[in-house]
Amino acid sequence: MSETHPSQHHVTPPRRVFSKPMRARSPDEQPRASTPLELLFDLVFVVAVAFAGAGLHHALAEGHVAHGLQSYGVVFAVIWWAWMNFSWFASAYDTDDVLYRLTVFVQLLGALVIAAGMPSAFDGSFVIGTVGYTLMRVGTVAQWLRAAKNDPARRVTNMRYAKGIMAVQLCWIANLFLAPYTGLWTFFLFFTVELSIPLWAERSAQTTWHAEHIAERYGLFTIIVLGESILSASSALQAGMAAGQWNLALVWIALGGALIVFTMWWLYFDEPAHHLLTSTKAAFFWGYTHFFVFSSAAAVGAGLAVAVDHATGQAHISEMAAGAAVAVPVAVYVLSLWFVHERHRARNMFEQCLFPVGALLILGTPLLYATVLWVGVLMSVMLAMKLFVSCSDQEKIHIK
Repeated sequence: MSETHPSQHHVTPPRRVFSKPMRARSPDEQPRASTPLELLFDLVFVVAVAFAGAGLHHALAEGHVAHGLQSYGVVFAVIWWAWMNFSWFASAYDTDDVLYRLTVFVQLLGALVIAAGMPSAFDGSFVIGTVGYTLMRVGTVAQWLRAAKNDPARRVTNMRYAKGIMAVQLCWIANLFLAPYTGLWTFFLFFTVELSIPLWAERSAQTTWHAEHIAERYGLFTIIVLGESILSASSALQAGMAAGQWNLALVWIALGGALIVFTMWWLYFDEPAHHLLTSTKAAFFWGYTHFFVFSSAAAVGAGLAVAVDHATGQAHISEMAAGAAVAVPVAVYVLSLWFVHERHRARNMFEQCLFPVGALLILGTPLLYATVLWVGVLMSVMLAMKLFVSCSDQEKIHIK
């Protein structure tokens, strides 16, 4: 008789159940990667980020810098916080049963409505966004209540999350009536309170988030915002070509934009990030400061689109302003990346100063009326210097 190869044995996959106890997952679970449901959730935020970037693009191209930056900061904060809440909860409690998936579907619907409300938010109306955010928070609270029921060791923590989110959500609904009289003051107040909920809740007992999983989730969102930058720049270039306004300046913008986005990606993923998540305090700091990494990366796309508009005569702004639309978000990205990652990894003074000095040089390019290509060249030089120092250190280690 012929022997049956092990791979030929039929293995019955486990059946999906409607509901199982939502207990804390192990922070040492191996392997732990993003699930297909999390990737689907991220796709919804691709739309939201694209709308936010488009709103910033149009505001900057029309010369409404203050309004554009203010509106972009508000709407991106909402996008970032909604995504963060889902990702950290899933890292600790994802059961992937039917009930969990259905609850995430409610959150997905809320995220879609938030995305739909992005354009009106730039016009000062937050009704649609608040409706979507409320729907998403209903699903989030349901998840925390379920976790509180099934995880006695962290019941106080989970109930704090549920109560805090419900209380602040009532404030957001009330803000629809307060905003005409208070402006953005109440937004900043309520958002500050919302940011403090995890700090308060985790004081009782820490949730069991997974460092490698969280680092991967943040890396995927970084790719999302970089992808939005590529899409925004490509759409602007396509519009210029369709209008018959193709010129050499657009070639330099295309080449410079490609260099910028590629080096932004390389610098972020040059080294694994999960080693930096050594404690809950470090994870909070790392996670919160990523707002500047994400928002600046998405803003680069808007800046590239503004540069294209200026090169084709569609933007009524100065050459310096068009250059700043690219240089400023790139410089903020570089500084944010230094603050979040590189300052912890630097092995000498040269590595410690490389990113801040590079950011200052990039900020100075609009003053010299340098093109987008020069920003890309500076980014490439900075990456090359970082790689040279890193590879030299590795060679010394191998020699020893």
